[in-house]
Amino acid sequence: MRRQLVADLVYPPVIAAIKTFWKILGLQFDFKGEENIPRKNGAILAINHVSYLDFAITGTAALPAGRYVRFMAKKEIFENKLAGPLMRGMHHISVDRSSGSASFVAALRALKAGEIIGIFPEGTTSTSFEIKELKSGAVRLAIGSGVPIIPTIIWGSQRIWTKGVKRNLKHNKFPVAVVFGQPIYYERGADVEHAELHLRETLLTMLRQVQENYPDSHVGQRWAPARLGGTAPAPLN
Repeated sequence: MRRQLVADLVYPPVIAAIKTFWKILGLQFDFKGEENIPRKNGAILAINHVSYLDFAITGTAALPAGRYVRFMAKKEIFENKLAGPLMRGMHHISVDRSSGSASFVAALRALKAGEIIGIFPEGTTSTSFEIKELKSGAVRLAIGSGVPIIPTIIWGSQRIWTKGVKRNLKHNKFPVAVVFGQPIYYERGADVEHAELHLRETLLTMLRQVQENYPDSHVGQRWAPARLGGTAPAPLN
């Protein structure tokens, strides 16, 4: 109970501030599939990663389900004097990329306690805006905890602030989509490599559907992948 009380004291004001920020930016959100997020019990959101705002936007998209998302994020964010206390107060999980065992155990414990954990299985932001090869952490957590993975796609956030591109924080009314897919269950003892490939194929299929339905043209845009006629760098893998 103490943990939930502390989280309730920190998360709501942060959410209020973020919602104000979205209004300032004028973003046009299109959230779909929130019914796939369990109202109780644990689950993993496996999210593609195209911008620095993906944490906040995906967390906002999950709010109609009545759930707070605890994100796994690199430890450098927790070491920041401003962001660190907020990250700890919202019970996000610090990840040391040189030794991930402690963060894995922390995430496993949170999932078994009924939390929603947000993971970017690509590990870093995709500069090509395509889905890179996945790390195995999300799948291993799902197998170890018995909770479902909710494949999640975000698109359009890279137009605001992403790696290698000057950020655009003007009031532009960019469309930003988040889609939560149907839950995927992996049985105990499942082959991790096979499950990882399956998850990536699911994310690829979902991404292409979201891109197909996106209202703005991708042609000639720096925020769009070359596959769609954009000018983003080619994938590295």
